[in-house]
Amino acid sequence: MTSVNIRALLLFSAIFRVILILYGEWQDSHMEVRYTDVDYLVFSDAASLMASGDSPYKRTTYRYSPLLAFLLIPNAIIHRSWGKFLFSASDLLVGFFIRSILKLRRVPENLCTYSVMIWLLNPFTFTIGTRGNCEPIVCAVILWIIICLMNGNVLQAAFWYGLVVHFRIYPIIYALPIILILDSNFFHSGQKPFLSYWTAGHGKTTQSSTDATYHYNMQNVLTKIFTRQRVMFGLVSAIVFFSFTGLFFYLYGWAFLHEALLYHLTRTDPRHNFSVYFYHIYLHYEKEISVLEKFISFLPQFMVQLVLISCFAQDFPICFFVQTVAFVAFNKVITAQYFVWFFCLLPLILPWSSMKLKWEGICCFSVWMGAQIHWLMWGYMLEFKGKNVFLQLWMASLVFLAANTLVLIMIIRHHRYSPVFRHLELKSSKNSVKLE
Repeated sequence: MTSVNIRALLLFSAIFRVILILYGEWQDSHMEVRYTDVDYLVFSDAASLMASGDSPYKRTTYRYSPLLAFLLIPNAIIHRSWGKFLFSASDLLVGFFIRSILKLRRVPENLCTYSVMIWLLNPFTFTIGTRGNCEPIVCAVILWIIICLMNGNVLQAAFWYGLVVHFRIYPIIYALPIILILDSNFFHSGQKPFLSYWTAGHGKTTQSSTDATYHYNMQNVLTKIFTRQRVMFGLVSAIVFFSFTGLFFYLYGWAFLHEALLYHLTRTDPRHNFSVYFYHIYLHYEKEISVLEKFISFLPQFMVQLVLISCFAQDFPICFFVQTVAFVAFNKVITAQYFVWFFCLLPLILPWSSMKLKWEGICCFSVWMGAQIHWLMWGYMLEFKGKNVFLQLWMASLVFLAANTLVLIMIIRHHRYSPVFRHLELKSSKNSVKLE
């Protein structure tokens, strides 16, 4: 495929999203079931309060950074659908960034296009932005951070990382792998890091993956813990995070600190959700949950994250992806919007996968969707039919966790490990490949 096809794909995707937004306005006005996400109404109300000079936290259940309400102030001034257009534009930007990342590693044009299509033409993702969910903004920023790192722009990556963690706290899980890849073997002052390139053969790189320069050795990475890039990234991202947090604490006080940050660390949702913890939370909702119970609920997440980071940190697109899938799967609260967190990373790893769509790919997709549909069936019985199926719904959550785990294992098994950066020493080696 040529670049013209990419432009046509982006244009088609943009027009299609505009049509969905317009259709959503019609459905909201003429049908009992609304197209617009209920969270979008919360965002809009908070933006209206901010536009009038009040705190956005006067709107109950607004549990986001004031930055989101600030971005949606035009909802109250221009049109109520402003935010949907903003989120959908971010959705398109994600597609553009996916292509940019793959092109940096010289993935062929046709594979780039197919990978972008996985995002832009995915029914789940194109409805997220058009229904008024803010997650595409977070996805776009995370992909931009990856681009900055690949281009050696550590300072810019640090700024956006501090900002996105303030905006949506979950990207904090990427802190350790980012620190690990800021190795002095890859990042030297004034030099752009060299990337390993894709070649034919299920994602081979431009030297054998058995070459010692591509092996990730934790001991080598940790020989110089306090490198200039690591210190700079940590300081800048921390300054950005605490600056925005301090500013909004000054403006909105403890309401901001609790709703935007602390709430998400201690959140317990008694309503049914995909998490295996929901039934325990439901049964003990009005009781005090002990510190030990809270620790135990975080322990599986923490242990899995450490294992995945130690295995995949240098191939950070796959590292980010498996981290996010595992984080969502083992979280105390899981809603459908969380899936977009790893959907935006999936296209970045497909060119390095040996998984065939017509066999293993379809099998994995069927298992994941089947487990989700099975859960939704019991959720419908509980929510709309009023039947006491809490135990069956909890068992469906266990099945969904097993499905996520199985699919994650399959993706890892079929992925060709390919560290993103090459050692800078290769530049001076007479036997090294030609670097640009």
